[in-house]
Amino acid sequence: MKNKTQIVESANDNIMLNEIVNNTVPLDGKDLAILRLLQQNARMSVKEISESVQLSTTPVHERIKRLEASGVIKQYATLIDGAKINKGLMVICYVSLNQHSKKSGTQFIKLINELPEVVECYSISGEFDFMLKIVAADMNSYYNFHVNKLSQAENIGQVQSVFIMGVVKQTHVLI
Repeated sequence: MKNKTQIVESANDNIMLNEIVNNTVPLDGKDLAILRLLQQNARMSVKEISESVQLSTTPVHERIKRLEASGVIKQYATLIDGAKINKGLMVICYVSLNQHSKKSGTQFIKLINELPEVVECYSISGEFDFMLKIVAADMNSYYNFHVNKLSQAENIGQVQSVFIMGVVKQTHVLI
């Protein structure tokens, strides 16, 4: 029969193994609180965060640096209203490839990364291979993008565009 120390060590080993297998980073309540605050306002000062999470500034600064170094915090960004900068048309575009080789997939991904109109790209399951989120000034701009850039790519099979009529929910908050 295991004693309490062995049970705790076993539980910790399972947690560590789970973190390695799932590629997760261990986070405690303070880390989560810091992340929640930064998701709401990435410009919040370390001093403001430290007051909110009830830690001094040095540990908060160290935690933020650790979260950045471990890849939990990927970047700090500004959310922009596309309509106010002449990028008011949002399109979800489903794309299937004719061939499913590593080379053809890599070529498509390289192309997508070079197209500024594509702001998000996901590899998906089902009838299509990729889902793109595209922003454009208007329908004519999207048409030009579709005909002159996307459809000209090698190995493109089917393309289906869905136009966003209105945004019901859009968030970047994960926790």
